[in-house]
Amino acid sequence: MEDRRKYHQEFASSTSFHGVHNIVQTRSKTRKALWLLVVAGCLAIVIWQICSRFIYYFSWPTTTTVVVQYVENVKFPAVTFCNLNRFQAHAVNNLRIIFVIWNIVSGVLQKFAMEDKYSQELNDFLHGNQNFSIKDFTRKNGFYLNSSTLLECEFFGKPCYPQDFEHVFTEYGNCFTFNHNDLPARRVSLSGRGLHLLFDVQQEKFTDEPALGFTDAGITFVIHSPQVLPRFDGLGLLTPVGMHAQVAIRQLKSIIQEYPWGECKPDIKLQYQKIYSTNGCLQECKARYIQDWCGCLPFILPGNGTECDLLKFYNCVYPAVYDIEIKGLCTVGTHNSTCPTPCEETDYPTTVTYSSFGGEKAIKYFSTKLKKSPEYIRQNLVRIDIKYHDLSYKITQQQKALTISELLADVGGQLGLFCGASMITIIELLEYIFTNFCWMCVFLLLKAPEMPQWNNPSQNQPTHKEKKKGIQEC
Repeated sequence: MEDRRKYHQEFASSTSFHGVHNIVQTRSKTRKALWLLVVAGCLAIVIWQICSRFIYYFSWPTTTTVVVQYVENVKFPAVTFCNLNRFQAHAVNNLRIIFVIWNIVSGVLQKFAMEDKYSQELNDFLHGNQNFSIKDFTRKNGFYLNSSTLLECEFFGKPCYPQDFEHVFTEYGNCFTFNHNDLPARRVSLSGRGLHLLFDVQQEKFTDEPALGFTDAGITFVIHSPQVLPRFDGLGLLTPVGMHAQVAIRQLKSIIQEYPWGECKPDIKLQYQKIYSTNGCLQECKARYIQDWCGCLPFILPGNGTECDLLKFYNCVYPAVYDIEIKGLCTVGTHNSTCPTPCEETDYPTTVTYSSFGGEKAIKYFSTKLKKSPEYIRQNLVRIDIKYHDLSYKITQQQKALTISELLADVGGQLGLFCGASMITIIELLEYIFTNFCWMCVFLLLKAPEMPQWNNPSQNQPTHKEKKKGIQEC
């Protein structure tokens, strides 16, 4: 016991935990009480500060930084164009149900609620035309892009042609994407110049169904990254006929932290696309469910499988999409959803200004060139200019507000400020606790009661005195 008292006194006098030696070594009771209060108060403050830092750390806080980076040249995005009048008039004049059929097919991309008045007409058509292919019909009789519909195309001073556009199916039928393959030459080194286009929508040749909500005439387009699929739902821009749209774009890169700081999951990959996006993930999710339920795959969704015919679309795919929406089988947004937020994403915010297309001289010029009346020019031509606002891109990055190293630095700072403690002090305290634990074990062994002997001890077993002597030696 004397050795233990000396050890406690030596530890209190030599420890690097400030203030303890003042409590032990001073003889004045008043001073000892004051130092005891000081040390206890500082220790309480340290515990409070450290607990608050740990609580803050486990709330997973984040900060957002915005950096504008100026460059000599910047990649031009992909642009997908569609005619608001989806079908050729001569092909659908006696086949108005085609509009309803296409809305059902494209309902996998954009939810479509079919009215009951079309049900009987649709049933009659499906049972009378079981081999009808809406995919082939739309590709053949939908909007097309050639020299008669694309009157002018110029990218950064160089001409471009209809073959520079890639065909893609969307809810608007046949659409065409410029810069779909992200060519290295498609870079812009001067702001204010970019893609210049002049369309002829040919309203007398293409039409749509006003009863289904398609009442406008013009070109709709969406600007997106070349590696992701175009998404028109809520993101498409519209240029009506007889108008000139000037579109100034900026490049915005967003970097999101993984869970639990953010909502992204870096290990999620898409099967049919190189870059993860919520829209692409949503389409692949719908494709998997539809393929499992219906045994076929809609041609408008990515994947490899048997193409769904019209009966399958009407009897299985359309109800399956409704179930997916109602039951929330394919969700978007949070980390625990089917399609969480991407960790990195590139968007193109736009500023669009409109003016009437052409003055009197321009109208006369195009009338002579196209051999069309001035009224035709005003009712069919659409001019679109897409250019960068400046040669820069903005990076919005979500960062951890408190990292592990910063947490350790905070804890160490609090210990050093209020107690003068460091990692060496913690090791000293651990050694002190371990030594006292060993002493307690020895003390308990020495004070252990004698166990009753139920059997006679053999000659090879040590006697009780020998055991006690061995413990004392230990």
